[in-house]
Amino acid sequence: MPAPTILIVEDDVAIREMLRFVLQQENFDIVEAEDAEYAQAQIDLIHPSLILLDWMLPGISGVEFARRLKRGARTRNIPIVLITARGEETDKVKGLESGADDYVTKPFSTRELVARIRAVLRRSSPHESNEVVESGGLTLNPIVRQVVADGKVVDLGPTEFKLLHFFITHEGRVYERGQLLDLVWGVNTFVEERTVDVSVRRLRHALEPHGCDNLVQTVRGFGYRFSST
Repeated sequence: MPAPTILIVEDDVAIREMLRFVLQQENFDIVEAEDAEYAQAQIDLIHPSLILLDWMLPGISGVEFARRLKRGARTRNIPIVLITARGEETDKVKGLESGADDYVTKPFSTRELVARIRAVLRRSSPHESNEVVESGGLTLNPIVRQVVADGKVVDLGPTEFKLLHFFITHEGRVYERGQLLDLVWGVNTFVEERTVDVSVRRLRHALEPHGCDNLVQTVRGFGYRFSST
């Protein structure tokens, strides 16, 4: 599995270099930006696994930039960890309400920062877990790459298995085709959005003999979701 890519958005060069050194030692791939404008350009290019975002940036603040990212269809699912010298409870609430997934106050322990980053990545990527998951009468085992329904193995191709794994670990959430391409196929895979429709159709076809095809639902005008209710 490739190393997670972390985008560090920090205008203080010394802090940015320190963060880069610490995170590279932890085997993360690092991309840097000194302000929101350059950070957006980097995001458009690489779609990072996580953004480490300073609150006090020149121009657009980190909090406002976080709000913008959470409003974007292609960026709303990128986890964000805010870094700031603001330690008051009201500031923490404001930061989290902007869409940040966690909040670290300066000065901070680098060990704590790394631990928080790993925790956020685990929470945001449950589809990459090796844990067996169950929903809607389906049992999915990612280690042996097998799906069972009512004691019978469901015949799935590798793409349909990966798509179902993502859906079942993000139950109830609606995803647009472009988001599914990024999150399931990967941002560096250049395929048309129509590919998602074809794979969903194949997935439903495989689930139909087991009476589970209705678990993968079309939300008109938006995309798809998995729901067992």
